[in-house]
Amino acid sequence: MKSHKIALIPGDGIGKNVTEAAWQVLQAAAKKGGFALEGTNFPWSCAYYRETGAMMPPDGIETLRSFDAILLGAVGWPAEVPDSVSLHGLLLPIRKQFMQYANIRPHRLLPGVQGPLRSEGFDILCIRENTEGEYTGAGGRVHSGTGNEVAVETSIFTRVGVERILRYGFEQARTRRKKLASVTKSNAQKHSMVFWDEITSAVAKDYPDVELTQYHIDAIAARMVMEPDSLDVVVASNLFGDILTDLGAAIQGGLGYAASANINPDRSVPSMFEPVHGSAPDIANLGIANPIAAIWSGAMMLEHLGERSAAAEVMSAIEAVTTRGIGTNPGQDRTEAITGAVLAVLS
Repeated sequence: MKSHKIALIPGDGIGKNVTEAAWQVLQAAAKKGGFALEGTNFPWSCAYYRETGAMMPPDGIETLRSFDAILLGAVGWPAEVPDSVSLHGLLLPIRKQFMQYANIRPHRLLPGVQGPLRSEGFDILCIRENTEGEYTGAGGRVHSGTGNEVAVETSIFTRVGVERILRYGFEQARTRRKKLASVTKSNAQKHSMVFWDEITSAVAKDYPDVELTQYHIDAIAARMVMEPDSLDVVVASNLFGDILTDLGAAIQGGLGYAASANINPDRSVPSMFEPVHGSAPDIANLGIANPIAAIWSGAMMLEHLGERSAAAEVMSAIEAVTTRGIGTNPGQDRTEAITGAVLAVLS
């Protein structure tokens, strides 16, 4: 029987609940599909940081390297560990060390889910550059603690990094409606964003079958709200993609539906799959976290592993459940009830 080794990092808060829910669904899908998922749990989290002084052990990256994929719940407990510590101690090192440069976030309204704006015409795939740009951590502070303190944060854009994420976006557009939107702010950022625009125009010549439109970040944010059906695949830098995908999650009904994948397309190292709702300390341990984003992320993982039929089964089960109104009532539907309903459809 074919088997895939999965590293499970439940993390903090509701991450533990939704990872357990997703894993139950994925195991059921694997059993039905005739393959196995071999999971290994890692306790790396803010709790782990409080015990050890690190978000993961020094050999954490090498430990993960032998796995086929990583399923992450959520990381963060800002009351005790600053987000800047938890993010740079676990999530970002995994993304960067494994060169997971393509952050994929599907945004569409599931059947039965009422978005805050409009109920149809919303199906956008956002592709965010994931390893450089505004989140490289390059910079520093001088004269700290004085009235003359200075902070410098430097964005890093490389030709290799920009070109590869754009090519990934064009390839994805070819599998959908053959429309790609590239996002910058080149009227204000005349070096990095003009650089991005120039590379976009050059790469586009290799994809004459894909309609390219270039937007400024403020203009496309408005378009996602006012004319979402005019967009298909959206490619943006690390920061702009981060902001746009939270907007997309809100339009699709909330962060409880926000799935994502951190992909290294050459598959030489594991890719990582995670819901992007965070650890939600305010509802941790209340049993009301929506597991759909985590289950959806798991479906993306199955597809990446080549188990496309099982991935489609999981997505069909999610849609069957939301069609019946289950998992569409934030703060009311129980995590276990939603999970059980998905499992029932898969059985």
